[in-house]
Amino acid sequence: MLPVVGSLFAILFGSLAIGVWVGLALALTGTLLLFIFRDLPVDKLVAQYTWNILTTQELLALPLFILMGEVLFRTRLSRSLFNGLAPWAGLLPGRLLHVNVIGCSIFAAISGSSAATTQVVGRVALTELLKRGYDKRIAIGSLAGAGTLGFLIPPSSIMIVYGVLAQVSILKLFAAGIIPGLLLAACFMIWVMIHSTIRKDFIPEAERALGDVTWRERFLALKDLAPACLLILCVLGTMYGGLATPSEAAAIGVVGALAISALQGELTRDALHKIAIGAVLTCAMIALIVLGASILGSAAAFLGIPRAIANFVQSLNLSPFALILVLVVFYLVLGCFLEGFSMIVMTLPVALPIVTAAGFDPIWFGIFIVLVVEMAQIHPPVGFNLFVIQGLTDESLGFITLATFPYLVIMILFTLAMALFPDVVLWLPRNL
Repeated sequence: MLPVVGSLFAILFGSLAIGVWVGLALALTGTLLLFIFRDLPVDKLVAQYTWNILTTQELLALPLFILMGEVLFRTRLSRSLFNGLAPWAGLLPGRLLHVNVIGCSIFAAISGSSAATTQVVGRVALTELLKRGYDKRIAIGSLAGAGTLGFLIPPSSIMIVYGVLAQVSILKLFAAGIIPGLLLAACFMIWVMIHSTIRKDFIPEAERALGDVTWRERFLALKDLAPACLLILCVLGTMYGGLATPSEAAAIGVVGALAISALQGELTRDALHKIAIGAVLTCAMIALIVLGASILGSAAAFLGIPRAIANFVQSLNLSPFALILVLVVFYLVLGCFLEGFSMIVMTLPVALPIVTAAGFDPIWFGIFIVLVVEMAQIHPPVGFNLFVIQGLTDESLGFITLATFPYLVIMILFTLAMALFPDVVLWLPRNL
């Protein structure tokens, strides 16, 4: 088995080191392993895997949710979210800083993308916070942390990929992400309240401005939240109400996003061109990675690699919690080199058998995977949310990383808490 595993790492990381795309590197590694170590009709197997994965019915929802996110990215939804949330955020310690967290939570429920959530909410909220004199560190940190909720709060593109590869219900995965997503958002808000209470200089004269808002103005501001809330109701409501499959709900979301864009006057010919190009590029990238992962995962199964590694880990006699702790550290290190989709598809064939053998539910592990991918979004050198915020603020990557560090710690502790109390994740999907 050692020659097989050694060849796998040599081919895979050798391909990545010379600049081969991740999806192609995964497919190449799986194909060469089968060719070297098994006497099989590799060409026919690879062709069959390609057809099977790219025609998977469950994967149809992914390009539709990506298209919906691209449409919303080019609307004035971020301005509407800020205007609707700002009067209410003034009631909490931390004031407008909560717009970052709540705004990201709302947009996450209609986008499915962490980077898009960070970009859309940050374009208005972060600019407004800095203009009003809020401390730059806590404003940037809260946006970076809350932006990761785009992967956890359904619908989520990461969950769809995991569901297809792990062969679990995407609808149950979506349900499993709701409670942890809301709880993690609450943890971020609690930290903002604690931090801003300790450091009162973080909040300037905005305190006085928000103190003059009347209740009538607060209720009138809710109309600005109507487009986003209506879209959430259409997408999630139809799914959990049993009226639509995830793919059908995604199609409803695309129609709703186009309607919002048209009503706001943003649905121009140039915008449609950018929407189409952006959606095609993202879908092609994800499809190639998923295809490569399918080929490598099937090759690893043929060669018995997941079973051998699972047996080795079991021989260490780690407790379930110790195993999760090891996996958190492993994924944090892996996140220094790979982005989220690549992390999932490269490790799932090995990690999933190990955690299920330890007694964890595959649905729970899906949420765990999403949480560790979220961590990778906000720690260097590959943390994509950090680069998004750098583009918005022109701050150094080191400054943004330090500002985001408390939210990374919160996410690590939250993930370990989910391991101690797995029913927090599993209660809703079990009761659907």
